[in-house]
Amino acid sequence: MSTDHTGLVVTHRRYVPYSHAHYAGNLVDGAYSLAAFGDVATEVCIRIDGDEGLFASYSDVQFHAPVRAGDVLEIEARVVRVGRRSREIAFEVRVLCRGRADLGESAAEVLEPPLVATTATGTVVVPPRGDG
Repeated sequence: MSTDHTGLVVTHRRYVPYSHAHYAGNLVDGAYSLAAFGDVATEVCIRIDGDEGLFASYSDVQFHAPVRAGDVLEIEARVVRVGRRSREIAFEVRVLCRGRADLGESAAEVLEPPLVATTATGTVVVPPRGDG
């Protein structure tokens, strides 16, 4: 398969349940974003290779803003390089909506613009193709 998939974008959205809060202020740990990156990377590999692939490494992980229980997140993966068996992916977690307990127990708001919470670059690998 010789199609260049550089530039392919896969996006997931999810609500962060309060059961995932670990710290004061309903903060979730940074691993939450990394797990979300793993999920969206799996879809990238399925779309390109028909295989779930495996994460090989993360580089340049940056935590720009907190992720909190009650947030609605958008997780984006953009393919920046395609090798024979590796794919380099740029990731971004954006907070689209956030709870506003200061306004009421179940109050929330849409963030315009969205808040960039976490960015990273990762490399996934897929098994060799059986091209003969």
